[in-house]
Amino acid sequence: MRFSALLLTLAMTAASGCSGEQAGTADPSANAKASPASARRHDENSYSEPEKVRIADLALDLALDFDARRLSGTATYTLEWTDPKAAQLVLDTRDLEIRKVEGEADGAWSGLKYALAEADPVFGSKLTIEAPQRNAKIRVTYATSPQASGLQWLEPSMTEGGQLPFMFSQSQAIHARSWVPLQDTPGVRFTYSAHVTSRPDVMVLMSADNDPAAPRDGDYSFRMPQPIPSYLLAIAAGDLVFKPISARSGVWAEPTMVDRAVAEFEDTEQMIATTEKLYGAYRWERYDMLVLPPSFPFGGMENPRLSFITPTVIVGDKSLVSLIAHELAHSWSGNLVTNSSWKDIWLNEGFTTYVQGRIVEALYGEELAQMERQIDQDGVKADMARMAPQDQLLVLPPLAGRDPDEALSEVAYTKGAWFLQFLEQRVGRAKFDPFLRGWFDDHAFQSTDSETFVAYLRKNLLEANPGAVREEELDAWLNKPGIPAFAQPAQSRTFSSVDTARIAWRGSSQLPNPQVTSQWGTQAWVRFLEGMGEKLKPEQLAQLDKAYKFTGTPNGEIAMRWYPLALRSGYVEARPAAGEFIERVGRRKLILPVYEELVKTPDGLAFAREVFERARPGYHPITTASVEAILARAEGATQ
Repeated sequence: MRFSALLLTLAMTAASGCSGEQAGTADPSANAKASPASARRHDENSYSEPEKVRIADLALDLALDFDARRLSGTATYTLEWTDPKAAQLVLDTRDLEIRKVEGEADGAWSGLKYALAEADPVFGSKLTIEAPQRNAKIRVTYATSPQASGLQWLEPSMTEGGQLPFMFSQSQAIHARSWVPLQDTPGVRFTYSAHVTSRPDVMVLMSADNDPAAPRDGDYSFRMPQPIPSYLLAIAAGDLVFKPISARSGVWAEPTMVDRAVAEFEDTEQMIATTEKLYGAYRWERYDMLVLPPSFPFGGMENPRLSFITPTVIVGDKSLVSLIAHELAHSWSGNLVTNSSWKDIWLNEGFTTYVQGRIVEALYGEELAQMERQIDQDGVKADMARMAPQDQLLVLPPLAGRDPDEALSEVAYTKGAWFLQFLEQRVGRAKFDPFLRGWFDDHAFQSTDSETFVAYLRKNLLEANPGAVREEELDAWLNKPGIPAFAQPAQSRTFSSVDTARIAWRGSSQLPNPQVTSQWGTQAWVRFLEGMGEKLKPEQLAQLDKAYKFTGTPNGEIAMRWYPLALRSGYVEARPAAGEFIERVGRRKLILPVYEELVKTPDGLAFAREVFERARPGYHPITTASVEAILARAEGATQ
């Protein structure tokens, strides 16, 4: 998943107050009895006890009801009992209505006793199923809540086409438990199948073997033969059509969007082939993309076989398709080799960001890759200035009592990738590339932890290259806050000329030569705006706006930087367009900086509230919670 660069503080605010004990149910880590050897692998954010029994396969039979905003049906688990004394199956749930639990024995199903614990605000409710016969299969009949945190239901008016409703899931980090009772931890991988019924005029898709030629008939079946963790379980339904890019890749989107998406993402097959040359075969058969409505809270979500993609990257010039490279890269780092708990999220996102950079470099040139790395590196250093020291580590301490969404900061992405770039620089690509490919091959379809990676690094790279990396350097990257002083930053030649043009304009009010700026892509304009400082004079902003049409830009990366600068500089002409932007778009990375700037004044806070009330029906629950946290904090500061 491509996260935003600004949200750790917001996530901490939104998740506060979740650590109080409630009869042993408030903190899943209270159930842990992990030995020291397995402590790193233990997931504090799940009630489940996979060391006793694990889900090997999940079979879903669900009815999708747009009117009720519910999924309902059954989840059937094929279980592997590993502890001979275990006689309970513990599952994670959040706001689920549990209607019945049954176990299979000798070909017959019979009721099992179960208890649903009091709900914790973050972790939900522990579902404990008594299974004295240690049934090989257990079935839960249930229904979701209309407010399920992992599902978003959109009215037709909130879609691109405006004709049919839309529904999609977002399971990462621990939202899968809001639509399926599960061992909701990345440490458990399972295969799955699903039978889904719906109204016949919508197409249903899942993170599974979607058939591009499947008819729209309201009755759909799916199979995912490769084992995945729960956060990669995904579903979507709406007015969706398919167009191919290659024999194994294509785009699902609303009819009015699909042609634009195919044109923007036409290099996807080249991306797959490039990554295969570097890191081995693509093991998921198809790589398709689903373009979601603008309310999708993230840039992308790497659901296997069907990446969910924000429409905000479709700007007509391919300047933002590194997001596709990122979601594709997860097919090796994250989906194939997964962190076993969220405290090791850097094993997922850091590796993926590194691989993303290699794809971009191979297809679009080293200079674009360097520009994107420099933007990321400057951003993570700025973020760290606002973070607690323990949140700046790659190897995070246990997240007991904390929402794992807090772990999804730019540290995992950018510091993680920077560390891998450091290793590459020290030993050379000729050695580092085979090492990384070996890591993916040797741990394919497994969940792992930082200790395992460090041991593999020592054995398979550092021992063969003595002196390349000192112990204190390794420790500085993994276990110390900040970016090590010896880290080599990315440097872009283009950015040097952008900086020169900006400095010259600030001093003379003379705009850069159009022959120069006509060659600038999104990354150069981002650099141009990010270097403007805290404020400009309104007349300076008016000059820029007249020349470059920043107000009303369809490019979200530019908008998220222009509107905050304009708002804090008193350029009132931009405020209506800023409001329209955050009302139309639900991607948190793009809109939260605008909200943050608006709430700094009483008038802006009132305006932000008005916009939010109009936008709320179309926002994903994750986005809604983030905006509510910003507004609540601002209102508390004024009281």
